[in-house]
Amino acid sequence: MNDKNFPAIHFDRVSSENRSLQNEVKKLKETKNAVILAHYYQVPEIKQVADFVGDSLELAKKAAQSDADIIVFAGVHFMAETAKILNPSKKVLLPDLKAGCSLAESCEPAAFKKFVEDHPGHIVVTYINCSAEIKAMSDIVCTSSNAEKIIRSIPEDIPIIFAPDRNLGKYLVEKTGRDMLLWDGACLVHEAFSIDKLLALHKKYPSAKIIAHPESESHILKIASYIGSTSGMLDHVTKSDHKTFIVATEAGILYEMQTHLPHKTLIPAPAKENNSCACSECAYMKMNSLEKLYSCLNEETPEIRLKETLIKKARGPIDRMLALSK
Repeated sequence: MNDKNFPAIHFDRVSSENRSLQNEVKKLKETKNAVILAHYYQVPEIKQVADFVGDSLELAKKAAQSDADIIVFAGVHFMAETAKILNPSKKVLLPDLKAGCSLAESCEPAAFKKFVEDHPGHIVVTYINCSAEIKAMSDIVCTSSNAEKIIRSIPEDIPIIFAPDRNLGKYLVEKTGRDMLLWDGACLVHEAFSIDKLLALHKKYPSAKIIAHPESESHILKIASYIGSTSGMLDHVTKSDHKTFIVATEAGILYEMQTHLPHKTLIPAPAKENNSCACSECAYMKMNSLEKLYSCLNEETPEIRLKETLIKKARGPIDRMLALSK
């Protein structure tokens, strides 16, 4: 990043203590035949020891393909649940069981069950950012990478329920023209961006292109030059000839972009509330740490445990998504 004046995020170098701990994690991976899957939004020192770093779709595919005995999911609870659903015979670990998701928590199973029952005849499409119980009530799961493709694959005469993210749902309605019934849920991180601050920032850096995740509110998406998944935004910035971008998604992706694209200027979109980086960060994602990762792998706990009946019900909708994503 080559502009010293823009409000960038700075990533500290790994300390000698963390480097030593990273080496211990690597040793444990080998001795235990373990694989570490890390979401883009994890802290850098975790991503540096991960076998795979990606978004929800990429990591779901890696989980399905894994031949490891142990899967450590450095992400949030619903992601680790998805890995367990796809690998019921494997041990799936999550560094911190309290690493939840505001979007997943906005869709409570009992309430959603009634919602579905009150609207019979609809095909149920759920965003992967939901609990195993919600997935089990679904016909097909999607991610922000493949949501449009999945909605377009459904015959137009079949009504659709889409849950839990209302912002992604509204975006898909606009993109596909489908009049879907939307569950009223949202991601606190992607609703934290300030349109006023963003416009002021763009006025200060008029050459910057605004790119945004579709979980963001519609007024943010309207001013974006590109809308896409986390991996989609990374790919877009990589391929674009443009040099300066304002990035409206969780700030963790800035590390990945900075690492691969040091010659480009990457600016985090500003949050409504003041915080340590003036950006939008997921507190749940940041609950995982290198120390917790090491302890989790060393002690093989906390472990994700799901009932066999729930795994079977939730597996079908995920498999349908993966089949359509090939």
